[in-house]
Amino acid sequence: MSINSTVPDYDIADTMQLDAPSQVRAIANQLRTTVLGLLHERAATVTELARAMGRPKSTIAYHVNVLLEAGLVRVVRTKRVRAIEERYFGRTARMFYVGVGESPDAEAMPLDFNDFEVAFRESEAAFQAHRLWSFIRHARISPESVSEFWAQAMALVQDFDTLPRSGDTAYGFVVGVYPIPGYPMLPEPED
Repeated sequence: MSINSTVPDYDIADTMQLDAPSQVRAIANQLRTTVLGLLHERAATVTELARAMGRPKSTIAYHVNVLLEAGLVRVVRTKRVRAIEERYFGRTARMFYVGVGESPDAEAMPLDFNDFEVAFRESEAAFQAHRLWSFIRHARISPESVSEFWAQAMALVQDFDTLPRSGDTAYGFVVGVYPIPGYPMLPEPED
């Protein structure tokens, strides 16, 4: 069992707005989001990432370079091993979120991947093993209330992101708020 009390082991911004289509495309790949997830624990080399993910170094190097070019990872330190300078990569922020480009004629942002679709695929085995805990609730509330609630949800996500890494099991945490067209509503009460 490994324990990492500092999450991660390098300086990192709290949030980063993704306002370029190339950035959104970079995080819309499951392998690259896994790399970002691993780098949430600590800085790592391509070799370490490849070993952790069971993938060839060349594949991981390609995806790390995509993240590097998009500004989502950076080299946080180097170490000389024999005659080679190994680079340790780290995230540029704890949390990335998709924003709107500044220019009105900017290229349209691609759709981000659907977190619920990813969570569905990842949670199937936990569901089958009776180890999935979840809730779904519906409420008719104002747009202002949704914004306030979302701020609270994001604070909970940040709390989850900063938990010390330990144990031998990774857990997923998904949260979302979405409008439901056509959901039934009770009529106003009669006096």
